[in-house]
Amino acid sequence: QVVFALNQTLLQQESLRAGNFQIPYTTEDLIKHYNCGDLSSIIFNHDTSQVPNFINATLLAHERITAQEIDSYFRQELIYKRNVRMGRRVKDLLEEYPDKSFFFAFGAGHFMGNNTVIDVLRREGYEVEHTPAGQAI
Repeated sequence: QVVFALNQTLLQQESLRAGNFQIPYTTEDLIKHYNCGDLSSIIFNHDTSQVPNFINATLLAHERITAQEIDSYFRQELIYKRNVRMGRRVKDLLEEYPDKSFFFAFGAGHFMGNNTVIDVLRREGYEVEHTPAGQAI
């Protein structure tokens, strides 16, 4: 899997350099959607691979299985489990210090796709609201 991932990453970088491939969104797109609270709508919905362009129509059947296994691993280990840990940390602080006020700030990766930090906290019974850019808190 490591060799496959490295080869696919190199092929993608070579395609980018040659101009045969473009990233489907710009930094400005990411900023706009982050500020609007809907990053999932642009790139990280539940059907999107966490390993860009590993899962594509040119892969052989056994390569597609490898790509799906890698994608599943990254989703579980790098996204879902991380968000659960972060959500639990927030919950623990809120419960340990119920009379204190908190402000939590997370990187954009904690709000993308399914099983976000917000999803974890809502499952724990917390009400979480998005604060748009420029809105006073």
